[in-house]
Amino acid sequence: MSTASRTALAVLTAALLLAACGSENASSGGERREGGDGDGGPVRAEALCPSPSARYGSLPSVEPSVRPSGTPTALPLPSVDGVAADGVKITALYAWGAKSGCAGVDNSADFEITNQQTETATYTLTFGFLSASGGAVDNAEQTVEAIGPGRTVKGTVVVGERVGNAPEVTGVKVIKVRSVPQAEASSASGACPESGMHLYADEGDAAMGLRAVGLHLVNCGTRPIRLNGYPKLTIQDEDHRPVDGVRILQGTDQISTGLGGDSGPRPVVLRRGEAAVAGLAWRNTTQAGEPVNAPYVRVWADPAADPVMVVPELDIGTTGKLGVGPWRKDETHRDSVGGTAAERP
Repeated sequence: MSTASRTALAVLTAALLLAACGSENASSGGERREGGDGDGGPVRAEALCPSPSARYGSLPSVEPSVRPSGTPTALPLPSVDGVAADGVKITALYAWGAKSGCAGVDNSADFEITNQQTETATYTLTFGFLSASGGAVDNAEQTVEAIGPGRTVKGTVVVGERVGNAPEVTGVKVIKVRSVPQAEASSASGACPESGMHLYADEGDAAMGLRAVGLHLVNCGTRPIRLNGYPKLTIQDEDHRPVDGVRILQGTDQISTGLGGDSGPRPVVLRRGEAAVAGLAWRNTTQAGEPVNAPYVRVWADPAADPVMVVPELDIGTTGKLGVGPWRKDETHRDSVGGTAAERP
């Protein structure tokens, strides 16, 4: 056989083996050759269709993605949105389905994020994984902490494997980018901030155009925290610019009755492990005028406290009002030791 014929046969064989990816497993004993390193050694199916643990290791990760063999284990699909959005750029998509032959393995995308701000920030990124028709298959969220100004970090975002008759993933795009200054990042647990308190917003409730989100404060320090009044708030848009034209009301009764924010402030003393809660409420009614959509709220637990930034995604419409309830003790909170405030002596 001529050299040209042998080369053509080798290329064809490699293509067929890649197309059959997933037909063998690591224990099948089958061998296949992979070009690129010239050693001609055997490559198990695991190297071409790796398990999530073998491919990613510990997730989530904000380190550069490295495949088991040091090279991509699947070809990036052509419908990757490679345009940077707010400093985020998708660099590769790995879709494991019937077309790739790698069934039962998570879909994922590699990305790069550059902090274009002047201070260290923590980012929360939302990615949309798409079908061939452009419809949504699944969304995935990734948090990347403490990126310095001008620094670029690589990461991988993962969604689950294809389930049932769900469409195959053929594309991915950046849906939403949110950032907060690292010095003002909220936290619900973990290391206790220097302020001695965790302050964060919950997921909230939405019904019939009414929105309600809880602000939670947990004393994780060694000294009691004393509260008496309402949290101080300022609102920021997507570019972290102050939002004008929205009245911040003390109490939520002007937004809706029955939310528990119209009883007036009372003194609250929190010992270590105890918590307080205050409510935010608004309506997203839209009539004449420009609707307000403001993701960020800076919160001061009291006038002397350092600010913490939360992301309740305010969609205030044209109502121009945001109600905030007073701090009250959260008797349902369970601290890290266990038990509620009512159960502790």
